[in-house]
Amino acid sequence: MKRRITLSWLLMAIICLPMFAQMQDPVRFKTEWKNLSANEAEIIFTGTMDQGWHVYSTDLQEGGPTSATFNIDKIEGAELVGKLTPVGKEIKQMDPIFDMEVKFFEGTAKFSQKVKLTGGNYLVTGYLEYGACNDQNCLPPTSVDFSYKGTAAGAASTTSADAKAAEETATAQPVETADSATVAAPQTLQDATDYWKPVIKELSSYGSNEEQESHSWIYIFFTGLVGGLLALFTPCVWPIIPMTVSFFLKRTKDKKKGIRDAWTYGASIVVIYVALGLAITLIFGASALNALSTNAIFNILFFLMLVVFAASFFGAFEITLPSKWSNAVDSKAEATTGLLSIFLMAFTLSLVSFSCTGPIIGFLLVEVSTTGSVVAPAIGMLGFAIALALPFTLFAMFPSWLKSMPKSGGWMNVIKVVLGFLELAFALKFLSVADLAYGWRLLDRETFLALWIVIFALLGMYLLGKIKFPHDDDNNKVGVGRFFLALISLAFAVYMIPGLWGAPLKAVSAFAPPMQTQDFNLYKNEVHAKFTDFDAGMEYARQNNKPVMIDFTGYGCVNCRKMELAVWTDPKVSQLLNDDYVLITLYVDEKTKLPEPIKVTENGTERTLRTIGDKWSYLQRSKFGANAQPFYVLLDNEGMPLNKSYSYDEDIAKYVDFLQTGLKNYKK
Repeated sequence: MKRRITLSWLLMAIICLPMFAQMQDPVRFKTEWKNLSANEAEIIFTGTMDQGWHVYSTDLQEGGPTSATFNIDKIEGAELVGKLTPVGKEIKQMDPIFDMEVKFFEGTAKFSQKVKLTGGNYLVTGYLEYGACNDQNCLPPTSVDFSYKGTAAGAASTTSADAKAAEETATAQPVETADSATVAAPQTLQDATDYWKPVIKELSSYGSNEEQESHSWIYIFFTGLVGGLLALFTPCVWPIIPMTVSFFLKRTKDKKKGIRDAWTYGASIVVIYVALGLAITLIFGASALNALSTNAIFNILFFLMLVVFAASFFGAFEITLPSKWSNAVDSKAEATTGLLSIFLMAFTLSLVSFSCTGPIIGFLLVEVSTTGSVVAPAIGMLGFAIALALPFTLFAMFPSWLKSMPKSGGWMNVIKVVLGFLELAFALKFLSVADLAYGWRLLDRETFLALWIVIFALLGMYLLGKIKFPHDDDNNKVGVGRFFLALISLAFAVYMIPGLWGAPLKAVSAFAPPMQTQDFNLYKNEVHAKFTDFDAGMEYARQNNKPVMIDFTGYGCVNCRKMELAVWTDPKVSQLLNDDYVLITLYVDEKTKLPEPIKVTENGTERTLRTIGDKWSYLQRSKFGANAQPFYVLLDNEGMPLNKSYSYDEDIAKYVDFLQTGLKNYKK
């Protein structure tokens, strides 16, 4: 057992290790020149990508992610035929972030560009530009350079014999170029100042900026654990505990055997629900689970499912499995003995309690499936099953506790109704995704918040006894626990009211639609960069004796916008950025052309920087050893780091500490 646990943790460490690396190289392209005939050829680009990453296809709408494009620097003795063509199976789906249909490749991406050779010597140089993303971040637009030259037979310039000979001997070889990074580097880079000097080692000396995603499995486990605890106190499960435990203790005179049977019963429950989680993964697959978070149809189905579950908890009807299923399993349990009998009893519990556990399990599986993690459903079910199974084992070990168990009553119906309100609220989250995807504008931010305000206000009124449902008793007394829950619910409803006029509402930023969907917004506490040029901003900071914060961002970076809304709007953060720092924002996907292309050499490979975005992306890679956004780094007036870098993390306290530490180091 210890060996299995050790191997499990080792496997988790191996899986999570790549998350801590700043520099990412998830996509690798190779180019190929292929002769189709004497006067026609094609340039083929083949890219392979790491799991979880995708490369966008051609001809995407404006305002969306970076499309794959074919670009020519120089062409002689040839001309292009048609456009860059994607090859292979494209994936098409609505993207709620960009509010449009996008096309992309997973695993392998392939593009082809046909070229007509006009005869004689030819030279074709240029680059393929593409965009790549995963669920957490996007890389800046990346280029793949190519250069081919050779000799081809053209009908207008050769005889038939010469053409045949030329066809047999025609070759296309990459142009041999010298390492010209030093001589070609413009004055705006290395020659003018020392601001561009690499500081990767100095930055790493402050410590690594670890991603928070590795903690998601723990979050999922505890989410399942909470769900299991809630299911435990429902009318379908709680009354079964003393009956089941008494059965185990009475079926044998050996107390130790009774306890062992109870342990087996609890373990069987865990096995059943974990198997359910694994079945979800096997049925849908990793890629499908990853797509659930953005697929509009799935989100509509999830919305409808949670609404039905909520209505069930409100008492409109009972969701039950066919009685013959549970009766068949129960009769099978009676007819067998040993471990199989105990396992079948646990399976019977799962079927009988479905009317109460089903909605909770449904919500849990929906929530963890949209995280995109392959093992998330199994981990969620593990937490749920442990919470559900543990009481059976503990009460079997300590039977005297049974006397102190609270009796079944109306309080369990209260729990069901509260869960119904919560499922109804979270159902709106999934409807919001579909609404953004289709552009219905039915659930803009203020409409979403208005519905949540009403839901949580009604929940508070119910807990105070002002609202009753069909299965509630006539007891009008409100306990202390219900009172405090009502207080929390009503306070939360009041908290959301300013959001109707544009307040950020950081507590619900993960659920509410984006701020740009709100028509009426009075909130103006936003931070804007003083400079969008690195060298100019650094020179200004030096003259005014201020530290610098570099904000590497992108127009299509979703998490960048989240940080700006949830963190930068904090008064303390905005004060530090506006008053104590010179904020330089550099867009790595800026398409404005440079006056002249810049040739640089990275890791032995020559690259050409053609746009301002290419320039800032190169700066991030060469100086800081990173290429993902958002990426924040603090510098002194010599271009040296003042603290470790900072990526996507909406913890305001950590961000304030990040800024204050840099300011303290600057003043030393």
